[in-house]
Amino acid sequence: MHPSQNQIQIQGTRNDRQYGQPHMTKDDGQYGQPHKTHDDRQYGQPHMTKDNRQYGQPHMTHDDRQYRRHKTTRYYVHRVRESLTTRISKIVCAIFLTVLFILGIIFFILWLSLRPHRTRFHIREFSVPGLNQSNGFENAEVIFNVTARNSNQVIGIHYDAMQVTLYYQDQAIGKTFLLFPFYQKPKNTTVLYGVLSGATLTVNSNRWMQFQNDRDQGVVVFRLQVTSTIRFKVSKWDSKHHKMHANCEAGVGPDGSILANYKDKRCPVYFT
Repeated sequence: MHPSQNQIQIQGTRNDRQYGQPHMTKDDGQYGQPHKTHDDRQYGQPHMTKDNRQYGQPHMTHDDRQYRRHKTTRYYVHRVRESLTTRISKIVCAIFLTVLFILGIIFFILWLSLRPHRTRFHIREFSVPGLNQSNGFENAEVIFNVTARNSNQVIGIHYDAMQVTLYYQDQAIGKTFLLFPFYQKPKNTTVLYGVLSGATLTVNSNRWMQFQNDRDQGVVVFRLQVTSTIRFKVSKWDSKHHKMHANCEAGVGPDGSILANYKDKRCPVYFT
């Protein structure tokens, strides 16, 4: 007796359960595709329960929810650690930059206060008595008064022997030494007074005639150069030696006295 078609299908279903294969309908056997439900064919998606369709989420078991909860906890713990690490790094960087900024300001202030300033020289008085006399060269003399100002706040200056040289038309006509080695305190002014005459002043009749010619023009210009070797001193520290030069121009009128536009004039200073 030949089995009916329904019997063949039932037998196939039993074989499916026996060999672990998915149940296939007639259409499945025809097209080689697994069985789909009505909803699968309609929406093209795997079978979803009523709750799945209502909330738009696949069905989750109790283990799935525990796994997601555990994963979410680890994720937030990692984020918190990462946030704390970032915050601590920013605080450390801010502290470091603040300390660096403060140290920079301190060093800048120290540099400004400890940076040595040059001595300020000013010519206060200068005269050539007897300039209006034709034979004045016999008793010629030059009187000068120069001030040296140490404007540093905390830096003192050591001076070696100070030399003063008088020039006329870039030719030396007199020389003398002023003061023995001395120390000048900060914010202090020293007066350099001297007289060039006799052996310290070389003026003959020809040179005196040149003075007379310039006097007739209204002004006789001299240059007084002050030279000394100095050292700067900060507390117990002394700098190396520096050769200092100050050039003071002095112009005198027909009466031999310094002209107003030269009086109290600041003298340029340079080092060699």
